Amino acid sequence: MNVLGNLYPWLKAGHVIFVIFWMAGLFMMPRFFVYHQESEPGSNEARQWIEREAKLRGIILTPSLILTWVLGIFTASAIGAWDQGWLHAKLLFVLLLSGYHGWLVSYAKKLAKGQRPLSGKTLRLLNEVPGVAAVIIVILVVVEPF
Repeated sequence: MNVLGNLYPWLKAGHVIFVIFWMAGLFMMPRFFVYHQESEPGSNEARQWIEREAKLRGIILTPSLILTWVLGIFTASAIGAWDQGWLHAKLLFVLLLSGYHGWLVSYAKKLAKGQRPLSGKTLRLLNEVPGVAAVIIVILVVVEPF
Protein backbone atom coordinates (compact mmCIF):
# COMPACT_ATOMS: atom_id res chain seq x y z
CA MET A 1 0.00 0.00 0.00
CA ASN A 2 2.94 2.34 0.56
CA VAL A 3 3.64 2.25 -3.19
CA LEU A 4 0.04 3.34 -3.87
CA GLY A 5 0.40 6.09 -1.28
CA ASN A 6 3.50 7.39 -3.03
CA LEU A 7 1.72 7.25 -6.39
CA TYR A 8 -1.42 8.94 -5.08
CA PRO A 9 -0.95 12.33 -6.82
CA TRP A 10 -0.33 10.58 -10.15
CA LEU A 11 -3.25 8.20 -9.69
CA LYS A 12 -5.54 11.10 -8.81
CA ALA A 13 -4.33 13.15 -11.78
CA GLY A 14 -4.89 10.22 -14.14
CA HIS A 15 -8.32 9.57 -12.66
CA VAL A 16 -9.40 13.21 -13.15
CA ILE A 17 -8.01 13.28 -16.71
CA PHE A 18 -9.93 10.18 -17.77
CA VAL A 19 -13.09 11.36 -16.00
CA ILE A 20 -12.91 14.50 -18.16
CA PHE A 21 -12.46 12.42 -21.33
CA TRP A 22 -15.31 10.09 -20.34
CA MET A 23 -17.64 12.98 -19.52
CA ALA A 24 -16.82 14.67 -22.83
CA GLY A 25 -17.82 11.48 -24.64
CA LEU A 26 -20.99 11.14 -22.55
CA PHE A 27 -21.97 14.68 -23.55
CA MET A 28 -21.11 14.16 -27.22
CA MET A 29 -22.85 10.85 -27.88
CA PRO A 30 -26.48 12.00 -27.37
CA ARG A 31 -25.77 14.99 -29.65
CA PHE A 32 -24.46 12.58 -32.27
CA PHE A 33 -27.70 10.61 -31.86
CA VAL A 34 -29.81 13.74 -32.47
CA TYR A 35 -27.96 14.48 -35.71
CA HIS A 36 -28.02 10.82 -36.70
CA GLN A 37 -31.77 10.64 -36.24
CA GLU A 38 -32.25 13.75 -38.34
CA SER A 39 -30.43 12.12 -41.27
CA GLU A 40 -32.25 10.08 -43.88
CA PRO A 41 -32.25 6.37 -42.92
CA GLY A 42 -29.80 4.40 -45.07
CA SER A 43 -28.20 7.57 -46.46
CA ASN A 44 -24.50 8.24 -46.69
CA GLU A 45 -24.90 10.77 -43.87
CA ALA A 46 -26.53 8.13 -41.64
CA ARG A 47 -23.63 5.75 -42.37
CA GLN A 48 -21.16 8.50 -41.43
CA TRP A 49 -22.95 9.01 -38.09
CA ILE A 50 -22.74 5.26 -37.42
CA GLU A 51 -19.01 5.43 -38.06
CA ARG A 52 -18.55 8.53 -35.89
CA GLU A 53 -20.50 6.96 -33.03
CA ALA A 54 -18.41 3.78 -33.25
CA LYS A 55 -15.18 5.80 -33.18
CA LEU A 56 -16.35 7.86 -30.21
CA ARG A 57 -17.20 4.65 -28.33
CA GLY A 58 -14.01 2.83 -29.26
CA ILE A 59 -11.49 5.66 -28.95
CA ILE A 60 -12.87 7.83 -26.14
CA LEU A 61 -15.87 6.45 -24.26
CA THR A 62 -15.04 2.86 -23.42
CA PRO A 63 -11.29 3.28 -22.81
CA SER A 64 -11.99 6.31 -20.60
CA LEU A 65 -14.66 4.41 -18.66
CA ILE A 66 -12.22 1.58 -17.97
CA LEU A 67 -9.35 3.86 -16.98
CA THR A 68 -11.64 6.00 -14.81
CA TRP A 69 -12.68 2.91 -12.87
CA VAL A 70 -9.18 1.40 -12.59
CA LEU A 71 -7.51 4.64 -11.53
CA GLY A 72 -10.41 5.48 -9.21
CA ILE A 73 -10.11 2.14 -7.43
CA PHE A 74 -6.35 2.60 -7.02
CA THR A 75 -6.83 6.19 -5.84
CA ALA A 76 -9.42 5.18 -3.22
CA SER A 77 -7.12 2.38 -2.08
CA ALA A 78 -4.14 4.73 -1.84
CA ILE A 79 -5.95 6.94 0.68
CA GLY A 80 -7.88 4.17 2.43
CA ALA A 81 -11.26 5.69 1.56
CA TRP A 82 -13.26 2.46 1.34
CA ASP A 83 -14.98 3.00 4.70
CA GLN A 84 -16.05 6.59 3.98
CA GLY A 85 -19.71 7.33 3.27
CA TRP A 86 -19.03 9.95 0.61
CA LEU A 87 -17.12 7.35 -1.43
CA HIS A 88 -20.02 4.88 -1.23
CA ALA A 89 -22.40 7.59 -2.48
CA LYS A 90 -19.96 8.57 -5.21
CA LEU A 91 -19.67 4.95 -6.32
CA LEU A 92 -23.45 4.70 -6.54
CA PHE A 93 -23.54 7.66 -8.94
CA VAL A 94 -20.55 6.36 -10.91
CA LEU A 95 -22.36 3.01 -11.25
CA LEU A 96 -25.45 4.83 -12.51
CA LEU A 97 -23.31 6.81 -14.95
CA SER A 98 -21.70 3.55 -16.11
CA GLY A 99 -25.20 2.18 -16.70
CA TYR A 100 -26.01 5.30 -18.73
CA HIS A 101 -22.84 4.64 -20.73
CA GLY A 102 -24.07 1.10 -21.42
CA TRP A 103 -27.45 2.44 -22.48
CA LEU A 104 -25.74 4.85 -24.91
CA VAL A 105 -23.83 1.95 -26.45
CA SER A 106 -27.04 -0.06 -26.86
CA TYR A 107 -28.87 2.91 -28.36
CA ALA A 108 -26.06 3.45 -30.87
CA LYS A 109 -26.48 -0.17 -31.96
CA LYS A 110 -30.24 0.38 -32.42
CA LEU A 111 -29.57 3.45 -34.55
CA ALA A 112 -27.08 1.46 -36.63
CA LYS A 113 -29.86 -1.05 -37.33
CA GLY A 114 -32.19 1.76 -38.43
CA GLN A 115 -34.28 1.80 -35.26
CA ARG A 116 -35.13 5.25 -33.91
CA PRO A 117 -37.23 4.69 -30.78
CA LEU A 118 -36.61 8.09 -29.11
CA SER A 119 -37.31 11.62 -30.26
CA GLY A 120 -34.63 14.27 -30.67
CA LYS A 121 -36.19 16.14 -27.74
CA THR A 122 -35.83 13.10 -25.48
CA LEU A 123 -32.20 12.67 -26.56
CA ARG A 124 -31.54 16.35 -25.83
CA LEU A 125 -32.96 15.87 -22.32
CA LEU A 126 -30.86 12.74 -21.79
CA ASN A 127 -27.83 14.84 -22.65
CA GLU A 128 -28.26 16.46 -19.21
CA VAL A 129 -27.70 13.19 -17.30
CA PRO A 130 -23.88 13.38 -17.16
CA GLY A 131 -23.98 17.03 -16.09
CA VAL A 132 -26.29 16.34 -13.16
CA ALA A 133 -24.20 13.31 -12.16
CA ALA A 134 -20.98 15.36 -12.38
CA VAL A 135 -22.37 18.04 -10.05
CA ILE A 136 -23.38 15.45 -7.46
CA ILE A 137 -20.11 13.50 -7.71
CA VAL A 138 -17.90 16.61 -7.45
CA ILE A 139 -19.81 17.82 -4.38
CA LEU A 140 -19.43 14.40 -2.75
CA VAL A 141 -15.68 14.28 -3.43
CA VAL A 142 -14.82 17.86 -2.55
CA VAL A 143 -17.19 18.50 0.37
CA GLU A 144 -17.19 14.92 1.75
CA PRO A 145 -20.56 15.56 3.47
CA PHE A 146 -20.53 12.19 5.26
